[in-house]
Amino acid sequence: MAQKPIVGISTNEIINFNGRQKSHSTGKRYVDSVSNFSESIPILIPPCIEKSDLEFLLDRIHGIVLTGGRANVEPHHYGGPLFPDDEPIDPDRDRIVLDLIPKCAEREMPMFGICRGIQEINVAFGGTLFYRVHQEREKKDHRMPTNEDATVEEIFKLKHKISFTKNSVLKELIGKNEFIVNSLHGQGIKILGNNLNVEALSDDGLIEAISIDNYPTFGIGVQWHAEFHPEREENYLNKRLFRKFGMACTEYSLR
Repeated sequence: MAQKPIVGISTNEIINFNGRQKSHSTGKRYVDSVSNFSESIPILIPPCIEKSDLEFLLDRIHGIVLTGGRANVEPHHYGGPLFPDDEPIDPDRDRIVLDLIPKCAEREMPMFGICRGIQEINVAFGGTLFYRVHQEREKKDHRMPTNEDATVEEIFKLKHKISFTKNSVLKELIGKNEFIVNSLHGQGIKILGNNLNVEALSDDGLIEAISIDNYPTFGIGVQWHAEFHPEREENYLNKRLFRKFGMACTEYSLR
């Protein structure tokens, strides 16, 4: 039996136990999706790793998944206006991921960015972000429900249509021009980064998916949460994305 590839999954620094302890974590659905649909061995990448140790880490994995997170990428990384004082931030994640992405790109390693992950890829390639999409003229509200009693199903429900661009690899995956996705983000791509392609747009013109131009393997970011029940029939694009990512990781591991 062939050995499975190893996939590194980015984590967030969170505070729990009423502020008494910090931890590094990510959602179980990311881990399950990598394990079940990419057929890979998932490992978590803590944001405390030293920059000097990244090459050692990358020598031992075959792909990365850049996950979502409550905190947004800090604006000094892309020349944006400063956050208000009460904005959640995760400086160590910013540091580790924005160092990690260019190194993965140099190695032509498979990369899959999800929600915050697509924004990190865009910033790492020189792009910028809207601070609050819903405050932009002619843009809709892409955030999760604000009521505290919203169920998980309500939070992750399919919310709006995306349309694929002419030569989109996502369009090729499913043979359709459109798809319906969930939406749980406040920020979004403003100016596209260098050497990136737009793969899909929402009906208000917001970039919903990107790919790395002329990348010889899987290099895709999506603004929606592809890890939420990819096994469901209505989420079949997400299932195919995880499978294609896993195939790319397997190919990378055999080089």
